[in-house]
Amino acid sequence: MHITSLQNSRIKAILRLRTNSRQRRKGGLFLVEGVDEIQLALSSGHRPVTVLTAPELARRQLANTEGELLTVSTAIFRKLSFRENPDGWLALFHRPVRMQHNLVLSSDPLLLLMEAVEKPGNLGAILRTADAAKIDAVIVCDPRADVYSPNVVRASRGALFSVPVIELTSAEALAFLRERGIKVVTANANVGEDYQRVDLRGPVALAMGTEDAGLSEFWLTASELQVRIPMHGQVNSLNVSVAAALLVYEALRQRSILH
Repeated sequence: MHITSLQNSRIKAILRLRTNSRQRRKGGLFLVEGVDEIQLALSSGHRPVTVLTAPELARRQLANTEGELLTVSTAIFRKLSFRENPDGWLALFHRPVRMQHNLVLSSDPLLLLMEAVEKPGNLGAILRTADAAKIDAVIVCDPRADVYSPNVVRASRGALFSVPVIELTSAEALAFLRERGIKVVTANANVGEDYQRVDLRGPVALAMGTEDAGLSEFWLTASELQVRIPMHGQVNSLNVSVAAALLVYEALRQRSILH
């Protein structure tokens, strides 16, 4: 099917998915744009419901176009796209339903726990770090941002599909970590030991909060260890994605994964 009108009911429905998190949750669908991101989703076992392409923009081809294939005009695709220079491919996927009891962890798991994350760009960058470091999972607690928003997918460069991401309440997450014997290490801007001088080996969940308020009292009370990243300038906090990367790679260094 070739669609040329923005008034087409299918296009209107996709536009709602693009902009409305409630529609994404209600319909159980989300959008993935870009050849590389779609291919990563496919290689991770996800199957598209619908694939849209604008032939005039498609400089590359998908190796696999499972699902319904629609062609649209360039004008329509640009309306749907989040990119300044789109590559002419977009797909609708079912929103994954991941449960904590199905999570397969390594013998000495390393997890990231993000509480009340609100900026899609930060969450996407954190997922890229998680993928690069091959950590066991990212637990997102009580999020303010939709984990499956197009902005998170774009910022993660598709890492959303290569890293297990579990959405839980804080109470559910703590119960899961306690059950698995995973130590909670909380990051605090001003309190705690230097993160390079503590033992981050063994089963560990590195817990991070928002940049403005940090972690809630719930997680600060629950933690077995509080760490801080020394700050030497006048600004008293790092971007949360930068802080997460520093902690993750210090944990990897101590585990002798990096050479």
